[in-house]
Amino acid sequence: MDEITLKNYRCFGEEQTARLAPLTLLVGANSTGKTSFLAIIRALADVAFGEIVPDFRQDPYDLGSFQDIVHNPINAVEVPHSFEAGFSYSRSNDQQGGVSFQAIFDDRDGAPFPAIRVVSRDELRLETRHKTDNQIEVYYTTEGGHGDIQAKIVTSDPIAGNRIWPMALVLPPWEVLHEDTTRNGDKSGVANSIKKEDVSQLVELSRALNDFSDFQIHPFAGAPATFAGAPIRSRPRRTYDPIRSSYDAEGEYVPSYLASLYRSNPDGWQKLKNSIEEFGRDSEMFDEVSVKPFGETGGDPFQIQIRFVKGSPRNFIDVGYGVSQVLPILTELFLENGAKTFLLQQPEVHLHPSAQAAIGSLFCNIAANGKQLVVETHSDYIIDRVRMEVRDKTTDLKPEDVSILYFERDERGVKIHSIRIDEMGNVLNAPQSYRRFFMEEIRRSIGI
Repeated sequence: MDEITLKNYRCFGEEQTARLAPLTLLVGANSTGKTSFLAIIRALADVAFGEIVPDFRQDPYDLGSFQDIVHNPINAVEVPHSFEAGFSYSRSNDQQGGVSFQAIFDDRDGAPFPAIRVVSRDELRLETRHKTDNQIEVYYTTEGGHGDIQAKIVTSDPIAGNRIWPMALVLPPWEVLHEDTTRNGDKSGVANSIKKEDVSQLVELSRALNDFSDFQIHPFAGAPATFAGAPIRSRPRRTYDPIRSSYDAEGEYVPSYLASLYRSNPDGWQKLKNSIEEFGRDSEMFDEVSVKPFGETGGDPFQIQIRFVKGSPRNFIDVGYGVSQVLPILTELFLENGAKTFLLQQPEVHLHPSAQAAIGSLFCNIAANGKQLVVETHSDYIIDRVRMEVRDKTTDLKPEDVSILYFERDERGVKIHSIRIDEMGNVLNAPQSYRRFFMEEIRRSIGI
């Protein structure tokens, strides 16, 4: 995603746009909407590419009901009846321009529902409108000047209605508009005739957004293509009993996954182990991570052990809380077939400043190798390390590959400032309030 647009969502009232990059850092005071911003990115990915309505209460983001999510301005006479969110996307080798997606959510039984979904590129546009009476309206508009190409589909099956959208992204338009989408055998509405010169453009538009999703087969059952991590990761245990390695936002699955990899895939385990240990040495947190099984079978208990330089292996639970907080993040970032997009909250929790700086370097390396990270952080050590890595050209990450989003509260809600850095790592176009607290603390400490 290159940009996110918001309107009437949580603390974001007026429509505004925020620039995303391969590495995006979210900064600002508490309760300024940073977690809400992460939540809408995941929701947009779900509603654009999934077959189900996004769950705004799924871990690690529990945003509540529709009334909790729609913008509720102070002293407002009337609360908005809907909120909007969207994104744009382009690839460097895409010669036809970017693709835009937008969703308008209204209140359906107390939960946000994507009533209108639109994908467009230049003059090409595909729109679905899901009415409250289960009537689905599908519209295609092309640049050929032929006006709207319209199909209306009436169904009593709400699941079938949700299937309309992903079919439109994969199938050619004539198949979508003539598809029997119900379980009861009811026939869908038939579209107006589609001119031959429009067909190739419509197919290209559908494929463009579908190509963006770039789904991977994640090694954890039920894990989405977009990884959303919780701000507090799971607590370490002295001994683990093997469990099925299924995804959860707090990283509870990680020890069992590491043990399973250790037993069943020695080459994969060694590769992941080497990457984790490289970060451990760079951050001065640990030198080695290992699995100690208590038995010969996969059903036997095991321990995760950590070794420091010139020391003996110690139990995971005995080496400080920081290691347990960073291990789930490292595991996800280093997975070969893992997520392509990461939404991370406060990765610096329980980390020494030197480790916080090291994780800033790690983020630069990951982003420079084709993955996208959106990171909520209160750590100046992470931000400063990212700026220095760009300045020193230690990776292929360029200044335009970093975006700093500064969330500032004002009388109308929250304003998102999109801040850039230059080739020397200097912060550009930042408002005066950005890092004001830190500058005041420095002046006070040196007696100015």
